[in-house]
Amino acid sequence: MTLRTSPLDAAHRALGAKLVPFGGWDMPLSYPAGTLAEHRACRHGAVAFDVSHLGTVRVTGAGGLTALQAALTNDLGKIAPGRTQYTHLLDPTDASVLDDIIVWWVAEDVFDVMPNASNTDRVTEALQAGASDLAIEDVTATRAIIAVQGPDARERLASVSPDAAAVPRRAVARVTWDGVELTVAGTGYTGEDGVEVAVPAEAARSLWDAIVATGIEPAGLGARDTLRLEAGLPLHGHELGPGITPLQAGLGWVVAWSKGDFRGREALAAERERGVDRHLVGLAVEGRRPPRAEQPVLVDGRAVGVVTSGNFSPELGHGIALAFVPPAVTVGTKVAIDARGSELAAEVVELPFVRKA
Repeated sequence: MTLRTSPLDAAHRALGAKLVPFGGWDMPLSYPAGTLAEHRACRHGAVAFDVSHLGTVRVTGAGGLTALQAALTNDLGKIAPGRTQYTHLLDPTDASVLDDIIVWWVAEDVFDVMPNASNTDRVTEALQAGASDLAIEDVTATRAIIAVQGPDARERLASVSPDAAAVPRRAVARVTWDGVELTVAGTGYTGEDGVEVAVPAEAARSLWDAIVATGIEPAGLGARDTLRLEAGLPLHGHELGPGITPLQAGLGWVVAWSKGDFRGREALAAERERGVDRHLVGLAVEGRRPPRAEQPVLVDGRAVGVVTSGNFSPELGHGIALAFVPPAVTVGTKVAIDARGSELAAEVVELPFVRKA
């Protein structure tokens, strides 16, 4: 399969990035400074990620709100144009999360629906199933998305575009930079403050170069993953996906039961009625050795669950993990992780592991 490339591919190569396949795209894993340095730069300064592999499905027309309300779990009636919302697309048969999505409500009848890298076609098909009086277009190839994240992100970005830097958290706005229209959202996936900027593909390199020239460090997928793990944020294919519902993942707040029918509601309501048989927890490991996905979680020597994501936490200095375990395994429970035949002592802790923004 031919990998898709970002409009910023040449910029990454010029910076010496290590590129790897991800969701059908060739994307930077890290730059010469390394993942650990990039992670710390985000926690204590500012970094720029190329997240152009995320999809953008543009929904326009008077029927857009109705179609999105019918397809997705959250209630757009809670927000308004100029705001963003996290939501889920469910499998109608078992309520598992086909994708977790950010909706940018750009204008009255304009929604940019942002699915994960490999799920754009699935989301487009689901929206088309309820379409009436609207246009649904995959515009992923027409733009790049640059995520500027970290406690210093807004201050440094302001020297490039004060308007982009001023977009509030969970808001979305169109701004002009160097004669180019940008769509900017106060969103991210790091646990830090910052914005994500959608820029037309032909202007992406100029904007990227301007951002990096401020001293904002380029960062790759490796740091993005350790940052989201410290923040306790789910990754589709690990904490969300086939067989995993919002209720099991501890994301019941994403489900708006009061808004009426939505795709997967009946199956999810049945699970709510009977109760979940597993839930997602955070595990703090004693020592620096990182736990890994698929390793069993043990209680009193018996396997009761499985790690979904694990790594070394640069901020905390020890291993951390997300894992599915039975509901009886709660905060404070002592567990072990079977790491290829040796046991890592751990304890169930509250999420997020690192609370910043």
